[in-house]
Amino acid sequence: MLKIEHLTKKYRGGKKAVNDLNLEIKEGEFIAFIGTSGSGKTTALRMINRMIEPSSGTITLNGKDLSKMNPVTLRRSIGYVIQQIGLMPHMTIRENITLVPKLLKWSKERKDETAEKLIGLVNLPESYLDLYPVQLSGGQQQRIGVLRALAANQDIILMDEPFGALDPITRDTLQDLMKDLQQRLGKTVIFVTHDMDEAIKLADRICIMHNGEMVQFDTPDEILTHPANDFVKEFIGSHRLIQEKPSAKIVDDVMIKPVSITLEKSLDEAIKLMVSKRVDTLFVTDGHGRLLGYLNVEMITSARHTTQSIADTMNREVEFVKTGTKLQDSVRRILIRNLKNITVIDEEKRLIGLITRANIVDMVYDTIWGEENTEQ
Repeated sequence: MLKIEHLTKKYRGGKKAVNDLNLEIKEGEFIAFIGTSGSGKTTALRMINRMIEPSSGTITLNGKDLSKMNPVTLRRSIGYVIQQIGLMPHMTIRENITLVPKLLKWSKERKDETAEKLIGLVNLPESYLDLYPVQLSGGQQQRIGVLRALAANQDIILMDEPFGALDPITRDTLQDLMKDLQQRLGKTVIFVTHDMDEAIKLADRICIMHNGEMVQFDTPDEILTHPANDFVKEFIGSHRLIQEKPSAKIVDDVMIKPVSITLEKSLDEAIKLMVSKRVDTLFVTDGHGRLLGYLNVEMITSARHTTQSIADTMNREVEFVKTGTKLQDSVRRILIRNLKNITVIDEEKRLIGLITRANIVDMVYDTIWGEENTEQ
């Protein structure tokens, strides 16, 4: 899809910010550029949409030489997201999501269809489209910000440290959302970061840069097990080489069966189910087994005398991973966000299993720090 050949950016005085960069990016890949300060990662990113013009070399997109395209036309086909993807407070959520499509002069029908489709992907009701950012929680606003980056259906999305200024929990949440949406929508994303953990978590392949040159371009597992040289080893850190070693374990291997209830049941039926199964949380599904949210004892206690509806009581913001997800990714998320559990769903969003703190205790050391041989 995107081919970069002998790309070089040379400034006055002879300094090369990027020197002879060569790589190919496939459609639908998530690529991370990472390196030390001044390594050339942001310069390389900005040459793709010609915010910085290369000194030499070529970039072709689907066979078209980008240097021969009109810069405005080019930028309309390539999304660009910088730090702090905040919302416009004077615009509705619908207007925020469709900000770029409006600039591209999409029809009202197409903009509305896009906004309705996207807001459904983050489990928010369509009625939220006519609210203003101040009426949403901080986490909901951040999710809308990610949707806006994806709304214009552009060929490639460039992201320059979009989560760099966020707190660790919010950042971790948005990383998961971005990766999930990127995979579901088939977007090609090129992502600049200074955080190796972020690159490992998000990227299909990582481009490590140093002094303007590409040092290694490979999958996270390959980089972590076979670093190209001493610089890469030092940059990754020895603790990650141990911590992130590939594991055969996936969530499917250790998940347990969750206790669920369908949406049309009453709160009294939910209480009876909790008592009989001796659990404090139920996961709510539709008639096809698709995950909709969750109920816990506190929610039912506060709502029991005001409503009998599960739909009005449940929390729709439920943590999930997909089947086939590496176990260490789920363990890390549980620890970072201090979660009790994470649900496991399939491609159709059907509830398949549950990962809890309790059922991973025996595997934490093996999953995160690797096996250690000890003398008995």
